Amino acid sequence: MKPSNLLVIMSDEHQARALGCAGHPLARTPHLDALASRGMRFENAYTPSPICVPARAGFATGRYVHQTRLWDNAMPYTGEIKGWGHALQEKGVPVESIGKLHYRDAEDPAGFDVEHIPMMVQDGIGMAWALIRAEDQRLQPGQRMLGDHIGAGRSKYTDYDAAVTRQTRDWLETRAGAGDERPWCLYVGLVAPHFPLVVPQEYFDLYPAEQLPATKLRPKDGYRRHPWVEKQNAVMDTESHFVDEDERLRAISSYFGLCSWLDFNVGEILSALEETGYLDDTTIVYTSDHGDNVGARGLWGKSNLYQESVHIPLIMAGPDVPVGVCETPVSLLDLSKTIAMHFGADIESAPQLASLYAIAGQPDLPERIAFSEYHAIGSVSGGYMVRKGRWKYHHYVGFPPELFDLENDPEERIDLAGDPAHGQILATMERVLRTIVDPDATNAQALADQAALVIQLGGPEIVRGLGPKAATPPPEI
Repeated sequence: MKPSNLLVIMSDEHQARALGCAGHPLARTPHLDALASRGMRFENAYTPSPICVPARAGFATGRYVHQTRLWDNAMPYTGEIKGWGHALQEKGVPVESIGKLHYRDAEDPAGFDVEHIPMMVQDGIGMAWALIRAEDQRLQPGQRMLGDHIGAGRSKYTDYDAAVTRQTRDWLETRAGAGDERPWCLYVGLVAPHFPLVVPQEYFDLYPAEQLPATKLRPKDGYRRHPWVEKQNAVMDTESHFVDEDERLRAISSYFGLCSWLDFNVGEILSALEETGYLDDTTIVYTSDHGDNVGARGLWGKSNLYQESVHIPLIMAGPDVPVGVCETPVSLLDLSKTIAMHFGADIESAPQLASLYAIAGQPDLPERIAFSEYHAIGSVSGGYMVRKGRWKYHHYVGFPPELFDLENDPEERIDLAGDPAHGQILATMERVLRTIVDPDATNAQALADQAALVIQLGGPEIVRGLGPKAATPPPEI
């Protein structure tokens, strides 16, 4: 029996909770909800790193960030480390991409036969200014990350997503008429809900300010951020750049509006899949590279270890995919392995990974470990997350850890790391972390690699002059 086709849709910055099917009280995502209703939604899926370029390099290769040593948004994937795309090419499987990749350059052999309108890092180097991580030397951009305008309208990113969706429709129609019966793999990269927080009016209007729930743990209400998080956020400090409270609320409305705009485009792609006769023999995966804080703790964007940032949506539907909700913790890297194995191939990957088909087809394994790490913009040292069962542990090199009981505290309001009653749990979680990575040695390696790249690019003053760049321009469309 030949494998089904495989369509992988990846968005950017979509937090896992912002789905109707995940029980969000606000988010309107009918097409993704319908996809989940006929397949498997992985409730506890995580990114390997809560920032674009390292997460996407990990997804390409099935390897953790400390294995790829592509630490931040100035170290894009080049194809040098082989991944699932190369494994499919070796098998003779047609494999193409449409849309955002956030790799280095379209000329690199990144594992696709064709890359249609790819979005790559800016100038092939990305956010080089953020390579300088020492607190007393790093660049303070002095501009807000979210862009000048927030609210209803069009942006280059919404135009790009519309173009990616049209191109995907055209690709499916062309493929269906080509007479080539080989199973294919198509990766589609959409940008929404990534900032700038500008969204077509009809989607902005879905989320009026008076219906927005209160934002949790705001520093203005007395919440004190963890010191590592405080230092990381200080580089951009988006919350302080809002003109007033009305603009902050518009930002929230725009984020959820972009989630609905994303959902619309997913719906268009799934309609095209049905119209071309591919729906019944195509496995569909939807996911995102990382989440977004959307104002929780006074934080915006990603770049930390809280659920809003590291917890991602993951839905899989199609032939041989059970229907339901899987509670077993999984990683975006498990998806990397799954793509290869779907076509009878495999990749050299982190040893903890497994096929999502296998995970979905067996009883839930709540003690399975999920891992994420961060060595990028704003961070003065490495940060690491381990999820095991009900416990979620954050390890910050040079700073106190955090420990959360997600069973009793899913919003991560109460840090238990300083509670003597949880000392044994804390020690156990640190031991689990150290079975995956040496946090101190890895932190030192990341800083050394980044310092070496700064020298390669011409030194600190040259690198500071390459920024700030908070978002990647799309290609001409």
